[in-house]
Amino acid sequence: MDDDYTFNRLRPRLQSIAYRMLGSVAEAEDVVQDAWLRWNAATRRDIDNTEAWLVSVATRLSIDRLRAAKTQREHYTGIWLPEPQLTALPATPEESSERADDISMAYLILLERLTPEARAAFLLREVFDADYGQIAAAIGKSQAACRQLVSRAKTQLRDERRRFAVPRETHHRLLRSFAQVLQSGDFAGINALLAEDAVLMGDGGGRVPSFPQPLVGGRRIAQLFFAAALRYKNELRLELAVLNEEWALLRFIEGQLESAQMFESDGERITHVYVQRNPDKLAQIAAAYRGR
Repeated sequence: MDDDYTFNRLRPRLQSIAYRMLGSVAEAEDVVQDAWLRWNAATRRDIDNTEAWLVSVATRLSIDRLRAAKTQREHYTGIWLPEPQLTALPATPEESSERADDISMAYLILLERLTPEARAAFLLREVFDADYGQIAAAIGKSQAACRQLVSRAKTQLRDERRRFAVPRETHHRLLRSFAQVLQSGDFAGINALLAEDAVLMGDGGGRVPSFPQPLVGGRRIAQLFFAAALRYKNELRLELAVLNEEWALLRFIEGQLESAQMFESDGERITHVYVQRNPDKLAQIAAAYRGR
């Protein structure tokens, strides 16, 4: 079989692993490119299982990059949030249920609590359904050690996983209503759709202004959104988009993408808002929407 065909067939899987490990589209693409270079330099007769070999290489590269990234993120200006990516919705209700949050912004933020090895073991097992032999080969530990890593990660994350399973239609309807009141500058409407204890986290990366700490309180968050509506009026435009397999909002100011906004809700009110404003992390989305 042609080597290019083999690699390209597996590229989406490698990209998915690297993105979930790193929370960065650009870094994930770099990992896949490095895996490609190693694949080209490898002796084929020494590889029994191409997919397992490539997954192991991509996982190890991701672990190394994540170790370096964790050090860098300790000195990041303000709050670090993952880079959102444009995706499609899961094709079926069953697929949606199975993958309800394995790529959501909240889930990726939660994974930041794990060590690089634990994150790799947990993702390979829980998201990519790898067996412990494959996981051991990928991260260079024994199967027993991998079982412990996965078990501890599940325990560590269990209480923090999404509290509410909200149907996609409900989430879409809530965001559509929220977009309408934001666009019209309806303060009472904005406030009514935010939970009293709602939390907003924003990432400006030191490139644009953002809050250094989470903003807590539905009314305070409503005032922030209302102020933007007053300031920009007709220059502000909101579009619903699918980011990380969930409905989200893109905010354009004077025709330029200013932020990508992702949400969690209890089905009736918004409980968490994640606002990505770092231009570097918006570049791919902005390029996709340029000229529309």
